[in-house]
Amino acid sequence: MAVKKAQMMPTFIYEGIDRKGAKLKGELPARNMALAKVTLRKQGITIKTIRQKKKNILEGLMKKKVSTLDITIFTRQLATMMKAGVPLVQSFEIVAEGLENPAMREVVLGIKGEVEGGNTFAGALRKYPQHFDNLFCSLVESGEQSGALETMLDRVAIYKEKSELLKQKIKKAMKYPATVIVVAVIVTIILMVKVVPVFEELFSSFGADLPAFTKMVVNMSQWTQKYWFVLIIVVGFAIAAFLEAKKRSKKFRDLLDKAALRAPIFGDLVYKAIIARYSRTLATTFAAGVPLIDALESTAGATNNVVYEEAVMKIRDDVATGQQLQFAMRVTNKFPSMAVQMVAIGEESGALDAMLDKVATHYENEVDNAVDGLTSMMEPLIMSILGVLVGGLVIAMYLPIFQMGSVVG
Repeated sequence: MAVKKAQMMPTFIYEGIDRKGAKLKGELPARNMALAKVTLRKQGITIKTIRQKKKNILEGLMKKKVSTLDITIFTRQLATMMKAGVPLVQSFEIVAEGLENPAMREVVLGIKGEVEGGNTFAGALRKYPQHFDNLFCSLVESGEQSGALETMLDRVAIYKEKSELLKQKIKKAMKYPATVIVVAVIVTIILMVKVVPVFEELFSSFGADLPAFTKMVVNMSQWTQKYWFVLIIVVGFAIAAFLEAKKRSKKFRDLLDKAALRAPIFGDLVYKAIIARYSRTLATTFAAGVPLIDALESTAGATNNVVYEEAVMKIRDDVATGQQLQFAMRVTNKFPSMAVQMVAIGEESGALDAMLDKVATHYENEVDNAVDGLTSMMEPLIMSILGVLVGGLVIAMYLPIFQMGSVVG
Protein backbone atom coordinates (compact mmCIF):
# COMPACT_ATOMS: atom_id res chain seq x y z
CA MET A 1 0.00 0.00 0.00
CA ALA A 2 2.96 2.34 0.73
CA VAL A 3 4.11 1.98 -2.86
CA LYS A 4 0.68 2.81 -4.23
CA LYS A 5 0.39 5.89 -2.00
CA ALA A 6 3.80 7.13 -3.10
CA GLN A 7 2.92 6.66 -6.75
CA MET A 8 -0.52 8.33 -6.40
CA MET A 9 0.74 11.28 -4.30
CA PRO A 10 -0.87 14.52 -5.58
CA THR A 11 1.20 17.55 -6.63
CA PHE A 12 0.45 21.08 -5.41
CA ILE A 13 1.27 24.29 -7.33
CA TYR A 14 2.14 27.19 -5.05
CA GLU A 15 3.17 30.86 -5.13
CA GLY A 16 4.71 32.61 -2.15
CA ILE A 17 7.46 34.76 -0.62
CA ASP A 18 10.63 33.39 0.97
CA ARG A 19 12.44 34.71 4.09
CA LYS A 20 14.33 37.30 1.99
CA GLY A 21 11.10 38.66 0.51
CA ALA A 22 11.71 37.21 -2.94
CA LYS A 23 8.70 35.94 -4.90
CA LEU A 24 8.80 32.31 -5.89
CA LYS A 25 6.57 29.60 -7.30
CA GLY A 26 6.90 25.87 -7.77
CA GLU A 27 5.43 22.40 -7.41
CA LEU A 28 5.42 20.17 -4.33
CA PRO A 29 4.26 16.52 -4.04
CA ALA A 30 2.46 15.87 -0.73
CA ARG A 31 -0.16 13.49 0.66
CA ASN A 32 -2.66 16.33 1.17
CA MET A 33 -3.07 20.12 1.13
CA ALA A 34 -2.44 20.50 4.89
CA LEU A 35 0.88 18.62 4.74
CA ALA A 36 1.94 20.68 1.69
CA LYS A 37 1.30 23.91 3.64
CA VAL A 38 3.22 22.65 6.69
CA THR A 39 6.19 21.67 4.49
CA LEU A 40 6.29 25.08 2.80
CA ARG A 41 6.10 26.90 6.16
CA LYS A 42 9.03 24.80 7.44
CA GLN A 43 11.01 26.05 4.45
CA GLY A 44 10.22 29.63 5.47
CA ILE A 45 7.81 30.28 2.61
CA THR A 46 4.79 32.54 3.16
CA ILE A 47 2.06 31.06 0.96
CA LYS A 48 0.04 33.39 -1.27
CA THR A 49 -1.78 30.77 -3.37
CA ILE A 50 -1.73 27.00 -3.41
CA ARG A 51 -3.80 24.53 -5.45
CA GLN A 52 -3.71 20.90 -6.43
CA LYS A 53 -2.35 20.23 -9.91
CA LYS A 54 -4.88 18.60 -12.23
CA LYS A 55 -3.84 15.30 -13.73
CA ASN A 56 -3.61 15.11 -17.50
CA ILE A 57 -4.73 11.63 -18.64
CA LEU A 58 -2.81 11.88 -21.92
CA GLU A 59 0.30 13.05 -20.09
CA GLY A 60 0.03 10.06 -17.75
CA LEU A 61 -0.15 7.66 -20.69
CA MET A 62 2.77 9.34 -22.47
CA LYS A 63 4.92 9.62 -19.32
CA LYS A 64 8.39 8.18 -19.68
CA LYS A 65 9.22 5.44 -17.18
CA VAL A 66 12.00 5.75 -14.63
CA SER A 67 14.99 3.76 -15.87
CA THR A 68 18.03 2.43 -14.02
CA LEU A 69 20.06 5.08 -15.87
CA ASP A 70 17.83 7.79 -14.30
CA ILE A 71 18.52 6.33 -10.84
CA THR A 72 22.26 6.21 -11.59
CA ILE A 73 22.33 9.87 -12.71
CA PHE A 74 20.30 10.92 -9.66
CA THR A 75 22.70 9.10 -7.31
CA ARG A 76 25.80 10.64 -8.89
CA GLN A 77 24.36 14.18 -8.89
CA LEU A 78 23.20 13.86 -5.28
CA ALA A 79 26.62 12.52 -4.22
CA THR A 80 28.33 15.46 -5.97
CA MET A 81 26.02 18.00 -4.29
CA MET A 82 26.56 16.55 -0.82
CA LYS A 83 30.33 16.34 -1.27
CA ALA A 84 30.22 20.06 -2.14
CA GLY A 85 28.53 20.71 1.21
CA VAL A 86 25.00 21.38 -0.09
CA PRO A 87 22.32 20.32 2.49
CA LEU A 88 20.33 17.17 1.61
CA VAL A 89 16.92 18.84 1.06
CA GLN A 90 18.44 21.61 -1.08
CA SER A 91 20.35 18.95 -3.05
CA PHE A 92 17.03 17.28 -3.90
CA GLU A 93 15.68 20.58 -5.25
CA ILE A 94 18.76 21.26 -7.41
CA VAL A 95 18.87 17.70 -8.78
CA ALA A 96 15.11 17.67 -9.48
CA GLU A 97 15.36 20.92 -11.49
CA GLY A 98 18.03 19.41 -13.74
CA LEU A 99 16.23 16.14 -14.50
CA GLU A 100 14.74 15.76 -17.98
CA ASN A 101 12.47 12.81 -17.13
CA PRO A 102 9.25 14.15 -15.44
CA ALA A 103 8.61 10.77 -13.79
CA MET A 104 12.06 10.80 -12.15
CA ARG A 105 11.57 14.44 -11.10
CA GLU A 106 8.32 13.42 -9.42
CA VAL A 107 10.11 10.62 -7.54
CA VAL A 108 12.89 12.99 -6.35
CA LEU A 109 10.37 15.61 -5.18
CA GLY A 110 8.41 12.85 -3.44
CA ILE A 111 11.57 11.76 -1.56
CA LYS A 112 12.25 15.42 -0.70
CA GLY A 113 8.73 15.74 0.73
CA GLU A 114 9.21 12.60 2.84
CA VAL A 115 12.55 13.85 4.25
CA GLU A 116 11.06 17.28 5.02
CA GLY A 117 8.18 15.51 6.78
CA GLY A 118 10.64 13.91 9.22
CA ASN A 119 11.42 10.60 7.50
CA THR A 120 15.01 9.40 7.06
CA PHE A 121 16.55 9.38 3.58
CA ALA A 122 16.63 5.55 3.58
CA GLY A 123 13.02 5.46 4.81
CA ALA A 124 11.98 7.82 2.00
CA LEU A 125 13.75 5.63 -0.58
CA ARG A 126 11.90 2.57 0.71
CA LYS A 127 8.64 4.26 -0.35
CA TYR A 128 9.79 3.57 -3.92
CA PRO A 129 10.91 -0.10 -3.92
CA GLN A 130 10.28 -0.37 -7.68
CA HIS A 131 13.16 2.10 -8.20
CA PHE A 132 15.43 1.62 -5.16
CA ASP A 133 16.19 -1.99 -4.19
CA ASN A 134 16.97 -3.24 -0.70
CA LEU A 135 20.74 -3.05 -1.34
CA PHE A 136 20.55 0.65 -2.28
CA CYS A 137 18.40 1.48 0.77
CA SER A 138 20.64 -0.52 3.14
CA LEU A 139 23.79 1.27 1.96
CA VAL A 140 22.16 4.70 2.36
CA GLU A 141 20.89 3.69 5.82
CA SER A 142 24.41 2.59 6.77
CA GLY A 143 25.75 5.98 5.62
CA GLU A 144 23.12 7.88 7.63
CA GLN A 145 23.82 5.89 10.79
CA SER A 146 27.60 6.29 10.51
CA GLY A 147 27.37 10.03 9.72
CA ALA A 148 29.15 9.59 6.38
CA LEU A 149 26.22 9.85 3.98
CA GLU A 150 28.12 11.84 1.34
CA THR A 151 30.92 9.22 1.25
CA MET A 152 28.40 6.39 1.08
CA LEU A 153 26.43 8.09 -1.71
CA ASP A 154 29.66 8.46 -3.70
CA ARG A 155 30.33 4.74 -3.21
CA VAL A 156 26.76 3.85 -4.23
CA ALA A 157 27.07 6.12 -7.29
CA ILE A 158 30.27 4.35 -8.39
CA TYR A 159 28.56 0.98 -7.88
CA LYS A 160 25.50 2.03 -9.91
CA GLU A 161 27.68 3.48 -12.70
CA LYS A 162 29.75 0.30 -12.96
CA SER A 163 26.62 -1.87 -12.91
CA GLU A 164 24.91 0.25 -15.60
CA LEU A 165 28.04 0.17 -17.78
CA LEU A 166 28.21 -3.62 -17.46
CA LYS A 167 24.51 -3.90 -18.38
CA GLN A 168 25.00 -1.67 -21.43
CA LYS A 169 27.92 -3.82 -22.63
CA ILE A 170 25.80 -6.99 -22.43
CA LYS A 171 22.90 -5.25 -24.21
CA LYS A 172 25.31 -4.17 -26.94
CA ALA A 173 26.40 -7.79 -27.46
CA MET A 174 22.77 -9.00 -27.69
CA LYS A 175 21.28 -6.05 -29.62
CA TYR A 176 23.39 -6.26 -32.78
CA PRO A 177 22.56 -9.84 -33.85
CA ALA A 178 18.93 -9.48 -32.75
CA THR A 179 18.50 -6.34 -34.88
CA VAL A 180 20.06 -7.94 -37.96
CA ILE A 181 17.92 -11.09 -37.59
CA VAL A 182 14.74 -8.97 -37.35
CA VAL A 183 15.77 -7.02 -40.47
CA ALA A 184 16.52 -10.29 -42.29
CA VAL A 185 13.07 -11.67 -41.42
CA ILE A 186 11.35 -8.46 -42.58
CA VAL A 187 13.31 -8.43 -45.89
CA THR A 188 12.48 -12.11 -46.46
CA ILE A 189 8.75 -11.50 -45.88
CA ILE A 190 8.77 -8.52 -48.28
CA LEU A 191 10.47 -10.65 -50.95
CA MET A 192 7.96 -13.45 -50.37
CA VAL A 193 4.91 -11.16 -50.59
CA LYS A 194 6.00 -8.63 -53.25
CA VAL A 195 8.82 -10.04 -55.39
CA VAL A 196 8.18 -13.81 -55.66
CA PRO A 197 4.55 -13.36 -56.97
CA VAL A 198 5.93 -11.30 -59.93
CA PHE A 199 8.26 -14.16 -60.88
CA GLU A 200 5.44 -16.68 -60.27
CA GLU A 201 3.31 -14.97 -62.96
CA LEU A 202 6.28 -15.02 -65.31
CA PHE A 203 6.89 -18.75 -64.69
CA SER A 204 3.22 -19.64 -65.26
CA SER A 205 3.54 -18.31 -68.84
CA PHE A 206 6.46 -20.69 -69.51
CA GLY A 207 4.24 -23.76 -69.19
CA ALA A 208 7.24 -25.86 -68.08
CA ASP A 209 7.92 -27.73 -64.84
CA LEU A 210 9.75 -25.62 -62.28
CA PRO A 211 12.80 -26.87 -60.35
CA ALA A 212 12.02 -28.36 -56.90
CA PHE A 213 13.78 -25.50 -55.06
CA THR A 214 11.78 -22.86 -56.98
CA LYS A 215 8.53 -24.76 -56.34
CA MET A 216 9.28 -24.80 -52.62
CA VAL A 217 9.89 -21.02 -52.55
CA VAL A 218 6.74 -20.34 -54.64
CA ASN A 219 4.65 -22.53 -52.27
CA MET A 220 6.09 -20.67 -49.28
CA SER A 221 5.24 -17.36 -50.96
CA GLN A 222 1.65 -18.47 -51.63
CA TRP A 223 1.26 -19.60 -48.02
CA THR A 224 2.71 -16.29 -46.72
CA GLN A 225 0.33 -14.24 -48.90
CA LYS A 226 -2.67 -16.32 -47.83
CA TYR A 227 -1.91 -16.67 -44.11
CA TRP A 228 0.31 -13.65 -43.28
CA PHE A 229 -2.13 -12.55 -40.57
CA VAL A 230 -1.95 -16.03 -38.99
CA LEU A 231 1.85 -15.76 -39.00
CA ILE A 232 1.70 -12.36 -37.25
CA ILE A 233 -0.79 -13.67 -34.66
CA VAL A 234 1.32 -16.79 -33.95
CA VAL A 235 4.54 -14.76 -33.60
CA GLY A 236 2.79 -12.16 -31.40
CA PHE A 237 1.23 -14.89 -29.25
CA ALA A 238 4.59 -16.67 -28.90
CA ILE A 239 6.32 -13.45 -27.75
CA ALA A 240 3.47 -12.61 -25.34
CA ALA A 241 3.46 -16.18 -23.94
CA PHE A 242 7.24 -16.05 -23.47
CA LEU A 243 7.10 -12.71 -21.61
CA GLU A 244 4.14 -13.84 -19.48
CA ALA A 245 5.82 -17.14 -18.59
CA LYS A 246 9.01 -15.27 -17.69
CA LYS A 247 7.01 -12.89 -15.50
CA ARG A 248 4.84 -15.47 -13.71
CA SER A 249 6.81 -18.73 -13.63
CA LYS A 250 9.89 -18.99 -11.42
CA LYS A 251 10.70 -22.41 -12.91
CA PHE A 252 10.74 -20.90 -16.41
CA ARG A 253 13.02 -18.03 -15.26
CA ASP A 254 15.34 -20.54 -13.59
CA LEU A 255 15.44 -22.58 -16.80
CA LEU A 256 16.35 -19.44 -18.81
CA ASP A 257 19.12 -18.57 -16.31
CA LYS A 258 20.63 -22.05 -16.63
CA ALA A 259 20.31 -21.98 -20.42
CA ALA A 260 22.03 -18.57 -20.56
CA LEU A 261 25.13 -20.00 -18.86
CA ARG A 262 25.23 -22.98 -21.28
CA ALA A 263 24.65 -20.90 -24.44
CA PRO A 264 27.44 -21.68 -26.95
CA ILE A 265 28.31 -18.08 -27.91
CA PHE A 266 26.96 -15.88 -25.10
CA GLY A 267 27.43 -18.26 -22.14
CA ASP A 268 31.00 -17.15 -21.37
CA LEU A 269 29.94 -13.48 -21.53
CA VAL A 270 27.05 -14.08 -19.09
CA TYR A 271 29.40 -16.00 -16.74
CA LYS A 272 31.99 -13.19 -16.64
CA ALA A 273 29.27 -10.57 -16.14
CA ILE A 274 27.89 -12.51 -13.13
CA ILE A 275 31.36 -12.78 -11.53
CA ALA A 276 31.87 -9.04 -12.08
CA ARG A 277 28.48 -8.21 -10.49
CA TYR A 278 29.12 -10.55 -7.55
CA SER A 279 32.55 -9.04 -6.85
CA ARG A 280 31.45 -5.42 -7.31
CA THR A 281 28.36 -5.77 -5.08
CA LEU A 282 30.18 -7.65 -2.31
CA ALA A 283 33.09 -5.16 -2.41
CA THR A 284 30.69 -2.18 -2.12
CA THR A 285 28.56 -3.60 0.70
CA PHE A 286 31.52 -4.94 2.72
CA ALA A 287 33.42 -1.65 2.36
CA ALA A 288 30.30 0.15 3.61
CA GLY A 289 30.58 -1.71 6.91
CA VAL A 290 27.78 -4.19 6.26
CA PRO A 291 28.53 -7.54 8.02
CA LEU A 292 29.78 -10.20 5.57
CA ILE A 293 26.78 -12.51 6.09
CA ASP A 294 24.31 -9.66 5.36
CA ALA A 295 26.46 -8.48 2.45
CA LEU A 296 26.35 -11.96 0.90
CA GLU A 297 22.57 -12.04 1.22
CA SER A 298 22.30 -8.75 -0.68
CA THR A 299 24.85 -9.94 -3.24
CA ALA A 300 22.89 -13.13 -3.99
CA GLY A 301 20.01 -11.18 -5.52
CA ALA A 302 22.38 -8.86 -7.41
CA THR A 303 23.86 -11.75 -9.44
CA ASN A 304 20.59 -11.87 -11.49
CA ASN A 305 21.00 -15.60 -12.07
CA VAL A 306 19.37 -18.41 -10.07
CA VAL A 307 22.41 -20.70 -10.32
CA TYR A 308 24.66 -18.12 -8.67
CA GLU A 309 21.94 -16.87 -6.34
CA GLU A 310 21.73 -20.38 -4.87
CA ALA A 311 25.55 -20.68 -4.82
CA VAL A 312 25.96 -17.34 -2.95
CA MET A 313 23.27 -18.30 -0.42
CA LYS A 314 25.17 -21.57 0.15
CA ILE A 315 28.36 -19.51 0.67
CA ARG A 316 26.44 -17.33 3.14
CA ASP A 317 25.34 -20.39 5.14
CA ASP A 318 28.90 -21.77 5.17
CA VAL A 319 30.39 -18.42 6.28
CA ALA A 320 27.74 -18.24 9.04
CA THR A 321 29.07 -21.55 10.43
CA GLY A 322 32.61 -20.13 10.64
CA GLN A 323 34.14 -21.06 7.27
CA GLN A 324 36.37 -18.65 5.38
CA LEU A 325 34.83 -16.93 2.36
CA GLN A 326 37.47 -18.21 -0.06
CA PHE A 327 36.92 -21.83 1.08
CA ALA A 328 33.12 -21.51 0.81
CA MET A 329 33.52 -20.08 -2.71
CA ARG A 330 35.86 -22.89 -3.77
CA VAL A 331 33.44 -25.61 -2.55
CA THR A 332 30.66 -24.37 -4.86
CA ASN A 333 32.81 -24.92 -8.01
CA LYS A 334 31.08 -21.90 -9.56
CA PHE A 335 33.84 -19.31 -9.25
CA PRO A 336 37.11 -19.01 -11.23
CA SER A 337 40.30 -19.85 -9.33
CA MET A 338 41.64 -16.32 -9.92
CA ALA A 339 38.66 -14.83 -8.02
CA VAL A 340 39.02 -17.40 -5.20
CA GLN A 341 42.78 -16.73 -4.87
CA MET A 342 42.24 -12.95 -4.76
CA VAL A 343 39.59 -13.38 -2.04
CA ALA A 344 42.02 -15.59 -0.08
CA ILE A 345 44.71 -12.86 -0.29
CA GLY A 346 42.14 -10.26 0.77
CA GLU A 347 41.07 -12.28 3.82
CA GLU A 348 44.67 -12.87 4.91
CA SER A 349 45.72 -9.23 4.44
CA GLY A 350 42.52 -7.71 5.85
CA ALA A 351 41.79 -5.95 2.55
CA LEU A 352 38.91 -8.07 1.27
CA ASP A 353 36.98 -5.15 -0.23
CA ALA A 354 40.06 -3.94 -2.17
CA MET A 355 40.73 -7.42 -3.57
CA LEU A 356 37.09 -7.91 -4.56
CA ASP A 357 37.21 -4.51 -6.26
CA LYS A 358 40.21 -5.67 -8.31
CA VAL A 359 38.37 -8.88 -9.26
CA ALA A 360 35.34 -6.85 -10.34
CA THR A 361 37.49 -4.50 -12.46
CA HIS A 362 39.27 -7.47 -14.09
CA TYR A 363 36.04 -9.21 -15.08
CA GLU A 364 34.40 -5.98 -16.23
CA ASN A 365 37.36 -5.57 -18.60
CA GLU A 366 36.93 -9.21 -19.63
CA VAL A 367 33.27 -8.53 -20.47
CA ASP A 368 34.33 -5.49 -22.51
CA ASN A 369 36.85 -7.58 -24.47
CA ALA A 370 34.32 -10.41 -24.91
CA VAL A 371 31.73 -7.99 -26.32
CA ASP A 372 34.25 -6.62 -28.84
CA GLY A 373 35.29 -10.16 -29.77
CA LEU A 374 31.70 -11.29 -30.17
CA THR A 375 30.82 -8.29 -32.34
CA SER A 376 33.75 -8.92 -34.71
CA MET A 377 32.93 -12.66 -34.80
CA MET A 378 29.19 -12.16 -35.33
CA GLU A 379 29.53 -9.76 -38.27
CA PRO A 380 30.72 -12.36 -40.85
CA LEU A 381 28.35 -14.97 -39.39
CA ILE A 382 25.33 -12.67 -39.70
CA MET A 383 26.36 -11.59 -43.22
CA SER A 384 26.56 -15.28 -44.15
CA ILE A 385 23.03 -15.90 -42.82
CA LEU A 386 21.72 -12.87 -44.72
CA GLY A 387 23.51 -14.06 -47.85
CA VAL A 388 21.96 -17.53 -47.58
CA LEU A 389 18.46 -16.11 -47.02
CA VAL A 390 18.42 -13.42 -49.71
CA GLY A 391 20.78 -15.21 -52.08
CA GLY A 392 18.76 -18.42 -51.78
CA LEU A 393 15.58 -16.59 -52.79
CA VAL A 394 17.32 -14.92 -55.76
CA ILE A 395 18.74 -18.25 -56.97
CA ALA A 396 15.33 -19.91 -56.62
CA MET A 397 13.75 -17.21 -58.80
CA TYR A 398 16.42 -17.22 -61.51
CA LEU A 399 16.97 -21.01 -61.63
CA PRO A 400 14.13 -21.62 -64.17
CA ILE A 401 15.49 -18.81 -66.39
CA PHE A 402 18.98 -20.34 -66.29
CA GLN A 403 17.51 -23.76 -67.18
CA MET A 404 15.58 -22.30 -70.11
CA GLY A 405 18.73 -20.56 -71.34
CA SER A 406 20.67 -23.84 -71.28
CA VAL A 407 17.85 -25.65 -73.16
CA VAL A 408 17.71 -22.90 -75.83
CA GLY A 409 21.51 -22.94 -76.12
